[in-house]
Amino acid sequence: MIEFIGTTKKYRGTTAVDGVSANIAENGIYCLLGRNGAGKTTLMKLLAGHIMATDGEIKVDGKKVSAAVMPESVHYIESGSVQFKMRVGDLIDMAADLQEGFDSAFALEMAERFELNLAKKYAKLSFGMKTMLTTIITLSNNSRVILLDEPTLGFDAVMRSQFNSLLLKSYEENPRIIIVSTHLIDEIAKVAERLIVIDKGKILLQASLDDIEENAYTLSGTAEKVLPLLKNLNCIGRETAGAIIAAHIYDDRIEAPEGVEIGNLSLQDFFVNIVGGNKHE
Repeated sequence: MIEFIGTTKKYRGTTAVDGVSANIAENGIYCLLGRNGAGKTTLMKLLAGHIMATDGEIKVDGKKVSAAVMPESVHYIESGSVQFKMRVGDLIDMAADLQEGFDSAFALEMAERFELNLAKKYAKLSFGMKTMLTTIITLSNNSRVILLDEPTLGFDAVMRSQFNSLLLKSYEENPRIIIVSTHLIDEIAKVAERLIVIDKGKILLQASLDDIEENAYTLSGTAEKVLPLLKNLNCIGRETAGAIIAAHIYDDRIEAPEGVEIGNLSLQDFFVNIVGGNKHE
């Protein structure tokens, strides 16, 4: 359904998205994970047709995306891009008038659940509640592709949990492709099914979270025991403490020989190693 074909975006000599080729075909909640400045927002803007690629192309349902032909099936609102003087209830009504198939019942139900005062003006909401309202309106849209850019910025732990509930409720009622960009992996991992890792404008990995849980692990032991094992494994990083090596692996699991311990690699540590943040020799 979604195709990135050698997609590149440059800004005054800086490459924000670098030759990305990727396909997203199945419904699901996808986590677009990357550090700040990795290219997440640029990739979303390209997919939504808000900006033009410098090179390559993007297709949605076989149709090329451009600023002149923005895909109707993709819905994206940039975080913090709009300011309204209207009341919360009026904003929901306006969205319903402008968007065919808008689910007003879902929007009002979610507004009540998250204690959004319909009579309060948007400008008077906290940053977190503004983001929550924008997210509710976005998820109430009937588009087949929903893009949420850093939707939990400004959320406390309770609001992040509420966001996860909102996301799951929306997907259960209307299965589709939902892509959530973030640099906070632990929270979104509770609801996302697949992970897309972007770093320095390049897609480093597309995988299911189940696959990562199964194939991401650590081998610990002396260099004499551990190093020979790495010749046939995909080692994504390693750490040393004296004579002990901890090698982080993303590959089929092996039977650890005597003297070597095998342990699970957390999703956060997996991400850090994938983007090159933990390659200490």
